[in-house]
Amino acid sequence: MRENPMDLHGAFHVYDTTLRDGAQQEGLNLSVTDKLAIARQLDGLGVGYIEGGWPGANPKDTEFFRRAAAELDLKHAKLAAFGATRRAGVKAADDPLVAALRDSGASVVTLVAKSHDRHVDLALRTTLEENLEMIRDTVSHLTAEGQTVFLDAEHFFDGYRANRDYALEVLRTAYGAGAEVIALCDTNGGMLPGWVADVVHDVRENAQVRVGIHCHNDTGCAVANTLAAVDAGATHVQGTINGYGERTGNADLVAVVANLELKLGREVLPQGLLGEATRIAHAVAEVTNFPPASRQPYVGASAFTHKAGLHASAIKVDPDLYQHMDPAGVGNDMRLLVSDMAGRASIELKGRELGFDLSGDRELVTRITDRVKVLESRGYTFEAADASFELLLVEEVEGARPAYFEVESWRVITETRPGDDATSEATVKLRADGVRYVVTGEGNGPVNALDQALRHAIERAYPEVAKFELIDYKVRILDQGHGTDAITRVLIETTDGEASWVTVGVGANVIEASWGALVDGVTFGLRRHEAATGGA
Repeated sequence: MRENPMDLHGAFHVYDTTLRDGAQQEGLNLSVTDKLAIARQLDGLGVGYIEGGWPGANPKDTEFFRRAAAELDLKHAKLAAFGATRRAGVKAADDPLVAALRDSGASVVTLVAKSHDRHVDLALRTTLEENLEMIRDTVSHLTAEGQTVFLDAEHFFDGYRANRDYALEVLRTAYGAGAEVIALCDTNGGMLPGWVADVVHDVRENAQVRVGIHCHNDTGCAVANTLAAVDAGATHVQGTINGYGERTGNADLVAVVANLELKLGREVLPQGLLGEATRIAHAVAEVTNFPPASRQPYVGASAFTHKAGLHASAIKVDPDLYQHMDPAGVGNDMRLLVSDMAGRASIELKGRELGFDLSGDRELVTRITDRVKVLESRGYTFEAADASFELLLVEEVEGARPAYFEVESWRVITETRPGDDATSEATVKLRADGVRYVVTGEGNGPVNALDQALRHAIERAYPEVAKFELIDYKVRILDQGHGTDAITRVLIETTDGEASWVTVGVGANVIEASWGALVDGVTFGLRRHEAATGGA
């Protein structure tokens, strides 16, 4: 190893390629500002290297490196520029794309090079000998200019199978020319862990290079393949936050580093920063507009979520009985879902999570449990509607539902006129703070009109509702065999600009179900505001 083994960057590399390889995901489009924001988050996770893109290949990436030099103050990471070896028949010093790498301002350059003989022939349209010279010339030129060079051996595992001797010679050539790391790329994502381990062992024994690993997830094994490579001796791992990438994505870098640190006891990030993983994964998702999958390992909303009553009973005694680790290690939380599977332990633990101590009243817990099961048999779900469940708890514990307003009636009309779009008008009659209000609201649909009318009807008594906004709306038909007379469930997410909450409504039609969820949403928001301001 050429670097000080006590230096975290030298002993083990955690290399993020979200901004380049991850950005190739279908539908993911990042502006330069987006890329700068993500880079700051990745630095907060403590990764060693952030691959910023391909300067010279497109104006956006060229602009990113220009702005990064002035705007990024990285505490942990080094910025890497990605590019290709020089063209056939042109000296590296004279190739404009190599010059863009040289002039990018990045201290690290990651070069992609062909290691599959068939790709050399068909894609580069040159000889195997010239490909080796392209690698040798480009690596030596950039290292002579003072840049650290990593090499991505593209399609390496396929090339190894087709022509092992040539694939290994590519690695030796790059390393001999001065490349610090040779990353073996499973570009097509077709490998399995045992295969990866065998190849890495062979490379380390016969090529004598420092090995890195870059895996795609086409077999669902990208994280496992990466760990297998590390177990076989790789000391440089590449991946993307949230597993972004083309086709089925890249190795999820959080899962990789969490497994290395928490399962294998290898310190690969600066101490304490793994606890930021959940926050950072979700913050990046906000920028990309691709929410993390709820079942994503370690950082997903469901990663430490428990539903069955049997689980809850055990968790009440010891949370570790049904969890592989303390979720705080990655900055996540344990969650309990309330459903028709809930037992008393589930209700008691969920109540505690929401601030209600139910442990001393067995009769109350039983009553709440029975009520939840009855409501869920009618179509309600409280798994994703914590706000509605909290209102149910308040009603049972305090003897009455929070009553900020009393609805007399509501109605909604949708009409169309020739040549115009359909419009909806809703009328709500209610009493709030001792005053009767009759308010009409208009919207582009009946639910939007009802939402407008309800909030306008009570905002004189409760001005804070002006901040409330409906941000998500989901409808599910529960007994589809009944056709148009089927029971409908609606989930509505509301925000006040600081937090959001989800409520549920069920009815014989979508408007009735939506009204129930809307009323719960406003009621919960008012209760939240009252608690935050002490009733002021």
